[in-house]
Amino acid sequence: MLCQVFPENYAAQLADKVARLQSLIAETPNLQVFESPDSHYRARAEFRIWHEGDESDYIMFNSETHEKVKIKACPMAIEAIDDLMPKLMAEIVKNPDLRFKLFQVDFLATLSGEMLVTLIYRRQIAEDAAWLAAANQLKQTLPITHLIGRARKQKILLDQDYVIEKLEVDDKTFIYQQIENSFTQPNAQVAQKMLGWARQMCDKHIEPTADLIELYCGNGNFSIALADKFRRVLATEISKTSVHSAQFNIAENGVQNLKIIKLAAEEISQALQGTREFTRLKEVDLNAYDFKTIFVDPPRSGLDDLTRKMVTEFDNILYISCHPETLAFDLESIKQTHEVIETALFDQFPYTHHIESGVFLQRKSNLGETA
Repeated sequence: MLCQVFPENYAAQLADKVARLQSLIAETPNLQVFESPDSHYRARAEFRIWHEGDESDYIMFNSETHEKVKIKACPMAIEAIDDLMPKLMAEIVKNPDLRFKLFQVDFLATLSGEMLVTLIYRRQIAEDAAWLAAANQLKQTLPITHLIGRARKQKILLDQDYVIEKLEVDDKTFIYQQIENSFTQPNAQVAQKMLGWARQMCDKHIEPTADLIELYCGNGNFSIALADKFRRVLATEISKTSVHSAQFNIAENGVQNLKIIKLAAEEISQALQGTREFTRLKEVDLNAYDFKTIFVDPPRSGLDDLTRKMVTEFDNILYISCHPETLAFDLESIKQTHEVIETALFDQFPYTHHIESGVFLQRKSNLGETA
């Protein structure tokens, strides 16, 4: 996918994804399908730069032929990125201090209107006064909120390395710090729908006086949006950068009942079972929580054996998946004790084979009861 979009094929490609998801997990009760805009949906984009004579171009590589393809426009990217790309390249081409050995350009934009651009070089720029002056002028000339210069072991900020996104869900505004070079949801319009569906599952099936535990919480994306649906929330994340960002987001959103700790999924399982103590939990009384629901949004590899067993110890399971094959594998085990109640498909990546999905399960013995 070299930045092209095919709006005339959007409905058909989405139908194919629905059929594929249904074939993989067999049971898709109450399936909700959440569409993406058919163009201008990606809030992140990365391009290599190709210099030839007096010209420079954004390029991508054809995955089949490995040939480079010049990118003059990217209707896959949100309008702010698509509009900025030619203007930025024009400024780079006419300024040797910006152009010399420029290797890559990354864009990170938000629905809230911020734009972060990263210029990556194959030369040292840290003490290059001419580059710094040109970069500052570039930031003033174009609609760039923040600009970063990168080179080997160098990172120059003009003036910070993150943007602030604001997602609107259920007439609420959720604020998220999104850090350059860290994971963020690339399709913000669909990200809002994912949060909305997860909140809907809580409203329909979960008693708000119980507590939630979340694994793989990242920057607190779901934890923060679900916090008002529970008495208390405990979330875990292994990435130090993501934990710091989550703490920032908790403060920005004024969330009082959410605590995030730096633990891996297998570690929290050991802590809950009492088989191992962690100094990172010294200020957390696990016995004071009444966990009835677990939320998981694992990597493409899905759940590990220990975590797959652990999730079945909770009455309710909210599972967001970025890989339907590993979701199907995990469900084969989980469905021995739990029943799939609701499902969803989120088209985060139109015109690709990638599928994001959601599954809500309840313990079979608790069906028809309030959690």
